[in-house]
Amino acid sequence: MSKSIRFVDFRALKAAVKMEQVLTHYGIAEQFKRGNDSLSGPCPIHKGTHPTQFRVSISKNCWNCFSDCHCGGNVLDFVARMEKVDANEAANRMVEWFNLDIEKLNAESERAQRQPNPKPEAKAKPGAPARTAQPPAQKPTTPKAEPKESVPNKPLGFALKLVNQHPYFAERGLTPKTIAEFGLGYCDKGVMSGRIAIPIHNIKGELVGYAGRWPGTPPKERPKYRLPDGFKKASEVYRLAQAMREPEEFPLIIVEGFFDVMKLWQLGIRKSVALMGSSMSATQEQLIIRATNANSTIIVMFDEDDAGRTGRADVLQRMATKAFVRVVAFADEDYQPEQLTAEEADQLGLIQP
Repeated sequence: MSKSIRFVDFRALKAAVKMEQVLTHYGIAEQFKRGNDSLSGPCPIHKGTHPTQFRVSISKNCWNCFSDCHCGGNVLDFVARMEKVDANEAANRMVEWFNLDIEKLNAESERAQRQPNPKPEAKAKPGAPARTAQPPAQKPTTPKAEPKESVPNKPLGFALKLVNQHPYFAERGLTPKTIAEFGLGYCDKGVMSGRIAIPIHNIKGELVGYAGRWPGTPPKERPKYRLPDGFKKASEVYRLAQAMREPEEFPLIIVEGFFDVMKLWQLGIRKSVALMGSSMSATQEQLIIRATNANSTIIVMFDEDDAGRTGRADVLQRMATKAFVRVVAFADEDYQPEQLTAEEADQLGLIQP
């Protein structure tokens, strides 16, 4: 144990200590094979033996275990798991191991956050006459169009009148309490006619749209899901506003679909969100970053199919430097999170006491 637990700025610490240094500290650096921007070797966390199951990104200073751990993270996460301690204790141990000046570390981080990034001055060519800097002439410009996913969906000025009873709810195993909590209902008018309407809210909790699920198997000419024309799915994370009301120390569970979130909610797992697909957009990534921090735990639990496996690997890679990320992989092909029983969820550590 460290003699005393002192405040350490995690961001500054992660910038100051590299994964290679930590591997050397543990005396295992020679077990890893160096690539162009990577180190590969057996996983030291679960004491694995396969030579490529654990990979370090040198430039990003993060790691991933593709075997038993099914997770990854930054250098601080690695030490915390190796030492079986929390992030604060791990940070203090790293300060001692590498003889870091904790006051200087914290001060530099604070100064870096306050200081703006100045633009480099243009240098004159040799022999060119010196010129007095003048503001550039204003030229008429056409504003660049923002990427579609970065343009927010406008809040709706209305709510659909829905029927909260339909045989499909029982088919999906949804209780009346869940139906009411999620605002579900059958729609018999407009673009959602004949569908189960699922309200979608933005990060502020404002209603921005509905997803329409055809109850059962749709006719060939109709898609299973329908979104309103112009609605940008990639700009929202389903139920993120509600998840942010849950205790900060609870893990944020990311799944693919609406019904995954609903069924987890019925099991008492309230801090779960859906990407509404198997890929995470840049906007969704930023929204999740806003809802988490370096001390957060993110659990990625996608469908067990090719798209789900590709999607969860991408989320793991992109979020590993932002929070501690754990991936849940299912044994059965095509298994989905909504199929989890209470016992299985408890075994996975998803149910909070």
